Amino acid sequence: MDQAQRAAPQDEAKQNGDPENRQRQNDASGEGQNNDEKKPSLIRRHPFWAAGIVLALIAFGIGGYFIWLIYFHPYETTDDAFVDARSFSLAAKVSGYLDDVAAADNAHVEAGAVIARIAPRDYQIAVDQAQAQVESARAAITNAAAQIDVASAAIEEAKARETSSAAALQFAKDEADRQRQLQQGGAGSLQTSQQAESNLRQAQAAYAEAQANISSAMKNKVAAEAQRTSAQASLKQAEAQKESADQNLLYTTLTAAQPGRVVKISGAKGQFVQAGQAIAMFVPDEIWVTANFKETQLADMRAGQPAELTIDAYPDHVLNGKVDSVQPGSGTAFSLLPAENATGNYVKVTQRVPVKIVVDQWPKDVSIGPGMSVVPTVTVRPRH
Repeated sequence: MDQAQRAAPQDEAKQNGDPENRQRQNDASGEGQNNDEKKPSLIRRHPFWAAGIVLALIAFGIGGYFIWLIYFHPYETTDDAFVDARSFSLAAKVSGYLDDVAAADNAHVEAGAVIARIAPRDYQIAVDQAQAQVESARAAITNAAAQIDVASAAIEEAKARETSSAAALQFAKDEADRQRQLQQGGAGSLQTSQQAESNLRQAQAAYAEAQANISSAMKNKVAAEAQRTSAQASLKQAEAQKESADQNLLYTTLTAAQPGRVVKISGAKGQFVQAGQAIAMFVPDEIWVTANFKETQLADMRAGQPAELTIDAYPDHVLNGKVDSVQPGSGTAFSLLPAENATGNYVKVTQRVPVKIVVDQWPKDVSIGPGMSVVPTVTVRPRH
């Protein structure tokens, strides 16, 4: 028990430590605190590195500003752009069976090239009939002109007979007066006087007949002239029908009105097509780029500004062009169903405005058509 009592104070002394050990520990901790307080900061320990980092940040900021000023600030770009063209459908103007489809799918054709033909036989028959009507009307005009000449000659003949009968009438009057006077004087006979009166009546009848012949000949001439007028009107009608038949015959051949490409051919040989039925689509050579810029990008955009374009399908082809015009209104304003913003929960949305960009030279070694995506970059401000 004495040993246990002696061991307990020793253990307590070990735990609390003797005064000398505690003094040494306090001295050591005080020296560590003094060392920490005397240690300099990182910037003081590495002033050149700190200054270099600050200068690098300043240079990076200045360089970033100049990069923005040179490579971003002068330009406006958009990925909402595409190749555009005034494409239209090739439709038959007359009905019939397709005799031939000369153009191939996606083929380029020149102006006047044959695209398709409709069997022309029925329309050639119509042309022949119209030509016959024209010739008939011309013959009627010729016949009427001949009748007018005959009537004119008959009028002249009737006038000559009138002149002759007028002279004979005058002689008959004189003879009748003379024989009447001789009979009254007793120098002439009654028979001679009666014969002279008979000759007078015959001369009067002949004169009246000559006048009637003149009137009849003049009426015949008027009738012939009316026939000629009618024949001339018939000729004009026949010529109009002939021209219409000729046009219909020409319409059986569908040709290209301008250079371009024939796409989406739906007609085939032997197919019956109605007038107005489309058999293909036509894309003219004249194409451009329609770029839908945000309205906030248009402040400095003007016609004539240079543009650089890349086509998504052919990124290795960089194209040059210029702004042609800016549409006076947003794209939705001219759509079939324009947006109606008169609502109670209106949310302002930045609108897109179409800008037409023409390309200086389209590449010839690739196929470019409407709808292909383009990324245009327009220089709207001077480069510094």
